[in-house]
Amino acid sequence: MHYRVLGATGIEVSSYALGTMMFGKIGNPDHADSERIIHAALDAGINFVDTADMYNAGESEEIVGKALAGRRDDVVLATKVHFSLDDQRNHGGNSRRYIVRAVEDSLRRLRTDWIDLYQIHRPDPKTDIEETLSVLTDLVRAGKIRAFGCSTFPAEEIVEAWHVAERRGLMKFRTEQPPYSILARGIERSVLPTARRLNMGVLTWSPLAWGFLSGKYRRDQAVDLASGRAALRPERFDPALPANAAKFDAVEELAKLADELGCTLPELATAFPLTHPAVTSVILGPRTMEQLKASLAGQDLVLDDAVLDRIDEIVPPGRELVWEDGGWTPPALSEVGLRRRVVGDRAAASASDSGE
Repeated sequence: MHYRVLGATGIEVSSYALGTMMFGKIGNPDHADSERIIHAALDAGINFVDTADMYNAGESEEIVGKALAGRRDDVVLATKVHFSLDDQRNHGGNSRRYIVRAVEDSLRRLRTDWIDLYQIHRPDPKTDIEETLSVLTDLVRAGKIRAFGCSTFPAEEIVEAWHVAERRGLMKFRTEQPPYSILARGIERSVLPTARRLNMGVLTWSPLAWGFLSGKYRRDQAVDLASGRAALRPERFDPALPANAAKFDAVEELAKLADELGCTLPELATAFPLTHPAVTSVILGPRTMEQLKASLAGQDLVLDDAVLDRIDEIVPPGRELVWEDGGWTPPALSEVGLRRRVVGDRAAASASDSGE
């Protein structure tokens, strides 16, 4: 296992992190088996474990907490906050009110006195970023968290957060956790350059592009849309949909490349994000022991310039074939009122433009 410093934190973490979203009812409901997978990852040299309070409504954190008993001091533990675990008002978002409560709940479920990296899971347009940075700074000073970061933030919001922290004397986001894979390279345009310029650590998720690079979904094979990840979002995997044609075409070309290299498609996929100089660690999200072993098998795979040039030909830098896997749509796109003038405003603007 290789290790890198996590941005400006001074904390050394493994180049592969263990993601735990699949531990619990929607993935592996067997707690004992999930704990065995966690221990196998730690025994393989992984010292970075990433979870979130919303993974299986807290169940994932509970499994991680039990598994780390006796090993906590040797693990860099990360979790996230933002999503509501129920349907109650004010139970979610990035407000001081919610975060102060949520961090205590995470500490209890994780059976620990501190969290090494506490991440804001998604942007919250309802909450001023100063409010969020302020409470996170207070949590660091209180010893409840060691550092904090963001997840799936666009570059402009990362920069804004840094400027606010500078002006208000608050602590800064030290990490960003974006989706990144051969099929989803959009963050190469601005997020990764921004993180590198600000000396932020980057831990990327979904290296298998939501399972598309697992080798399970191929163009000429029947796709079972009622099982696995395909059952959660069948529109992403249905080969009959024109929007998926480019994905299947790219997978076929990448599978040929993997065969030429003598590796599996998942090994190629998990090795790719680490070739970017801004990336610190790649999050693996296994559901079974076999999936963990398959992902770890590629840790020593070296992709030289010739191989990376081939990948660039198949999916050009900055290209998004699975853009929806970003997991967050900015309000400027999702809220009609932010991208359309109301009828009265449009009429007034038209009259003004015509000189009336």
